[in-house]
Amino acid sequence: MDRETRIAGAPISWGVNEVPGWGHQMGAKRVLEEAALLGLPAIESGPEGFLPEDAADASRLLNEHGLPLVGGFVPVVLHRADAREEGLASVERQAGFLAAGAAGVLILAAATGVEGYEENVELDDGEWEELFEGLSLVEEIGARHGLTTAVHPHFGTAIERPHHVRRFLEGCETSLCLDTGHLMIGGDDPVEVARLAAGRVRIAHLKDVDRLLADLVAAGKVGFEEAVRQGVFKPLGDGDVNTERVIGLLEKSGYAGWYVLEQDIMLTGEPEEGEGPIDDVRKSLNFVRRVLDGEEGERA
Repeated sequence: MDRETRIAGAPISWGVNEVPGWGHQMGAKRVLEEAALLGLPAIESGPEGFLPEDAADASRLLNEHGLPLVGGFVPVVLHRADAREEGLASVERQAGFLAAGAAGVLILAAATGVEGYEENVELDDGEWEELFEGLSLVEEIGARHGLTTAVHPHFGTAIERPHHVRRFLEGCETSLCLDTGHLMIGGDDPVEVARLAAGRVRIAHLKDVDRLLADLVAAGKVGFEEAVRQGVFKPLGDGDVNTERVIGLLEKSGYAGWYVLEQDIMLTGEPEEGEGPIDDVRKSLNFVRRVLDGEEGERA
């Protein structure tokens, strides 16, 4: 792939999310049409139910728009032995679905077991060991389906804070999904993580962030969903993430994976045709194209 054909989209940029009550959910047909119109070469799968449940039907819909799957977000509980069987069954089901859509990456989030992303947890040593064992089993499932497993540090999961990310990196060899926005909201520095773990990154989610609002979330003064409503996530270039530096470090490390444009938003209704999320996605797409073309200088 050349550089520009490594920029993919994600349904969350159109407000599509697995959390109940997350706002208006745009349909797959319109989201895929707009992604194709922008020239995106691939897209993530979105939550279960966004695409047709039958893998063959989903593949036909994706093919109609020239959009194979780059991967999919799979949140499962792995740190509790009593939840392992259910969690691995979910992974097996979703891995088969992703593989049928030509995806290459299974993006694993270490869910807490609580719906949504408002709860914070701290695992004890035994739970970390359980999590690492579970990750090994997830990797085996992914490999059978031709997928690479990459762990996604995500606010409101068991891996959200800087010390969680370091413990994950030190405790196992599973690949990393580097999400610039969730790292910052968790109190981390995306540039530092890119520098520390570039060789582990198998997929990158690019978000921009309002740092002041993110700091309030990290401090527990504003809830995650409320922060999304207030616009904590921005089009790339409009926030405080040094996205240019992150991309530069990844490229220097030899990273050849996808850059997935993500801007978590909530919608109150269906946008008018030609308006709405497509404008921000276009802005983010043009930003990354300029960075990859070397037209954007690095921020200090």
